[in-house]
Amino acid sequence: MKKVITYGSFDLFHEGHYRLLQRAKALGDYLIVGVTTEQYDEARGKLNVVDSLMERIDHVRQTGFADKILIEDHVGQKVEDIQKYDIDIFTVGSDWAGKFDHYREYCEVIYLERTKGISSTMLRGQNFGIVRLGIIGSGRIAKRFLPEIKYVSGIHAEAIYNPHIESAKELAEANELEIYTDKIEILYEHANAIYIAAPHNTHYGYAKDALLHGKHVLCEKPLVLKEREAKELFGIAKEKNLVLTEALKTAYAPGFAKMITIAKSGNIGRIVDVEAAFTKLVGEGGRELKKEENGGSFTELGSYPLLVIFKLLGTDYQSVKFTVFVNAEGVDLYTKVDIRYKKAVASIKVGLGVKTEGNLIISGTNGNMVAEAPWWMTKNFEIHYEDTEQNEKFFAKYAGQGLRYEISAFVAQINGYQKKIFMTDKESIALSRFMELFLDEKTEKEMIYMEKERC
Repeated sequence: MKKVITYGSFDLFHEGHYRLLQRAKALGDYLIVGVTTEQYDEARGKLNVVDSLMERIDHVRQTGFADKILIEDHVGQKVEDIQKYDIDIFTVGSDWAGKFDHYREYCEVIYLERTKGISSTMLRGQNFGIVRLGIIGSGRIAKRFLPEIKYVSGIHAEAIYNPHIESAKELAEANELEIYTDKIEILYEHANAIYIAAPHNTHYGYAKDALLHGKHVLCEKPLVLKEREAKELFGIAKEKNLVLTEALKTAYAPGFAKMITIAKSGNIGRIVDVEAAFTKLVGEGGRELKKEENGGSFTELGSYPLLVIFKLLGTDYQSVKFTVFVNAEGVDLYTKVDIRYKKAVASIKVGLGVKTEGNLIISGTNGNMVAEAPWWMTKNFEIHYEDTEQNEKFFAKYAGQGLRYEISAFVAQINGYQKKIFMTDKESIALSRFMELFLDEKTEKEMIYMEKERC
């Protein structure tokens, strides 16, 4: 008797799950299905599991394909089960291709082509459905975004749009998506939600069009570059009862939320100063430095430190001073910002052509908090007191690229089971206002031109 084993969460059970189990059963005579617990899913970075373990087990049982159902609850169990049940074939979906090749030491490993263009669900809870995502843009961030989707329950990437269709085709084929197009209406036909990963200056047009077509929108930062545009978009979303979320991944990371909560809890006293830096070096021809796409260090990186400052000190600042180092084309390679509040100050340093120490320092009347770079991927931070023996260090999980956290929050908001708001409308509007302030030619800035050979 040929024994086959497969594993999964099987949350919001849908046609793709059904077909995978059907094909797994056809590989042998006896099929064992491992269903993961919520705790194990969370530990391995799988988010937003909606159905209970018993509901998910029951959905698998109702297919009639499983001869035996196991509960997977710890790392290493797959190998244990393969040996315990004398398995001949281990199989999972093709989106995990290569991940389990090392199991070939114990049995045959087969990756089953997953169901493409999934649009219907079966045996799902009455209150929840699959978010069918259409993606606008096929550049670097979209390439990082797509693999993260499989770690979030309740969402499926359906199609990719790019006016340059060859780019859309390349990304679609790399991620086993059947639908790619250079016609935006085709994208809308296959999606009920849109992720915008296009250049900054296209965000407003794409976001407004998607909302007017009745689609939820997750848009890369900065959401838009003008305050009035942000207000307009949130107004449309509210009027149409749609979700509009700015995809600033730091805001959704568990460690960042923990750090902000502790900072505001009074542990370090009243916060009087926030210093945040984020710099990296990029090549001359990169998208980040294209003037026609509103490139530059501040539009590219400024949202991250501004997020921290707004979370801790609010959005009602009194004055702002920019010191900007620009190249021969006028694109900022390094920007320092001093922000003054009624009872606090803050400073920002961002750079694409200058590298500085990238720490985050939060100073209070009783102590300070320090998060070393990359603090925007918050994995740990420290609290320092006058009495150094009282110092504390905190750690938090940051899975994968971190994009799964913003995806999870987006899905949860659409389905109405996530009440916590990680990125408020007010904060997104304030970020857009600050971007507009920076880009306004009338703004008083100290401009310093760097030598061309150093740009």
